[in-house]
Amino acid sequence: MSVREFDRKFGAELLRELPAAPAVYLFKDASGSVLYAGKARNVRRRLASYRCAGRRKAHRKMRLVVREACTLEVLVQPSEATALRVENELIRTLRPRHNVDGAFHFLYPAIGSGRREDALVLCFTTQPEAFAALDLQWHGSFRPRLRALEAFDALAALLRYVGHREPRSRLPAAPRLRGSRLAAWRRTRPELLDALRAFLDGGSPEVLSALSLQLLENAAARRKAAQVQQAVRCLDSFYRFDVLRLRRARDATGRAATFVPRHERDALFLEARLSAEQLSDASDQVLGTEGLLENGGS
Repeated sequence: MSVREFDRKFGAELLRELPAAPAVYLFKDASGSVLYAGKARNVRRRLASYRCAGRRKAHRKMRLVVREACTLEVLVQPSEATALRVENELIRTLRPRHNVDGAFHFLYPAIGSGRREDALVLCFTTQPEAFAALDLQWHGSFRPRLRALEAFDALAALLRYVGHREPRSRLPAAPRLRGSRLAAWRRTRPELLDALRAFLDGGSPEVLSALSLQLLENAAARRKAAQVQQAVRCLDSFYRFDVLRLRRARDATGRAATFVPRHERDALFLEARLSAEQLSDASDQVLGTEGLLENGGS
């Protein structure tokens, strides 16, 4: 691809006419469908990189998008945070061919919790709607997927010492989906479910302390002390870096529901970021006013 091709398709004067401001840009095909949606803090500079994309591997996607696109639309935004929010919504709803982030549901797992007769039931899946018949309470959605899966496996490893895991033949009827896991344990303490739900919703990590006390009383767990401690550390890290992060984003946006569906998660974090920026701007304005008052308004 050459500079001449970019100018021929989108106009030689395009970059000079664009502001050095936050924006969302949309490369479209001949039918007007969006091939790629992107955001930029400085849209003039970002699109200049598309115009001058070289033969390096890092520029391969830029060359491909420009080669396939017929038109380019630029939507100037009041801030980078707003641009992020608009970009996310466009990717979620339009699913452009060359976008990856935010388009794949398998990156956003949820964990379901509930009871079935006398058994504690837990489910790990990116498709909670497929398990609706189990009447589980859902937590998440989480990201990254691997860390959430490691936490689920760590929790399952600890529960084997405080309950009796049900064999597959006794699990409730549910679809067998690739990447999903369903497990159940009998003879667990009644209060365990509420404690687990508080943990997974970011309300309290106290379940880790309660489980640790129970594990101290279990001879098999004491013999596997190193593995048990590793599982507890994994869950503690998951709580601090993933569960609480989601809880803070919900609190920042005033979201009452504890479960955030996968298609809403990125938008929630962008909204939280925007709220934080607005709060920071308001705080700066107050401090500026206080400074004027201290200096007699001069």
